[in-house]
Amino acid sequence: MKILFYTLRPFDELDYCKQFSAQYGIDYVWTTEAPNPGNLELARGCDSVSTNPCLITPEDLECFANAGVRYLTCRSIGYDHIPLEQAKRLGMRVSHSSYPPAGVADYAIMLMLMCTRKVGQILRRADAQDYSLKGKMGRDLSTMTVGVIGTGNIGRTVLRHLSGFGCRLLAYDLFPNEEPRQYAEYVPLDTLYQECDIISLHTNATPENYHLINRDAIARMKDGVILINTARGTLMEPEALVEGLESGKIGAAGLDVVEQENGLFYYNHAGEALQNRELAMLRSFPNVVFTPHTAFYTDVNVAHMVESAFQATRAFAMGEPCPTEVKL
Repeated sequence: MKILFYTLRPFDELDYCKQFSAQYGIDYVWTTEAPNPGNLELARGCDSVSTNPCLITPEDLECFANAGVRYLTCRSIGYDHIPLEQAKRLGMRVSHSSYPPAGVADYAIMLMLMCTRKVGQILRRADAQDYSLKGKMGRDLSTMTVGVIGTGNIGRTVLRHLSGFGCRLLAYDLFPNEEPRQYAEYVPLDTLYQECDIISLHTNATPENYHLINRDAIARMKDGVILINTARGTLMEPEALVEGLESGKIGAAGLDVVEQENGLFYYNHAGEALQNRELAMLRSFPNVVFTPHTAFYTDVNVAHMVESAFQATRAFAMGEPCPTEVKL
């Protein structure tokens, strides 16, 4: 068996590839590039193609299938970059990765704290040797109401870890489960919008929740609400987010993802004019803490993401259950 790794990072993922190749007895080849017409032929002779989130077209999948590829093993929790209907038509099986939820959960809480304590402004002004206090007063998280949308593994961990801060916790999910009830009250989405000082998103991107946070949703929120997104950029309507920040309706935002980030994040664009107006606008606000999709990025998580490609490939090939398979 052999896996082709696209968008492989040699400075961190490659060592794990060597480790898990030996452990699972699966060969691999790799490229730092995303799939493009010039490198699709690399897939010939491979059973599986593994990618991080990047642009993959239905035509790419056609080429992979013609080269003998049977499996698409994403090294990410999200798999919305895969043309799933085309994969189903071609009979290709798809998996995503899993990793311990604490890394992303704690990163989201870090963004909450940075926003409530105005750390972005404090650091920028300190760089200019402005050590004055005016404009830097923050809020105490323990006095605030925090809402979590999406109570999967990461959302549940956010709630469990936040429970130690003493803040009031609300939650919303289409499919509530019992564990979060120890720490939070499940409420309708409108109630969460109306009562929360901080709202944190922890749900996968689906057609149904595209632009979940839009003008109408923001209008129903408390004045000065803080929005946190470590999930998917498509959950927030860019224009509505910018308008909310400009008007002051949104008091601050902690963003690890933005819409249309493919081709931007994980590349060095120093000195370039970026083709993403939302990102340019958001970076201009002093009350926005922005990071380029790095909430997942810990040693533990990277190891799990690489290993997931080997695990899924072996499970598919051996006819064993694959808990991370995407049901098409």
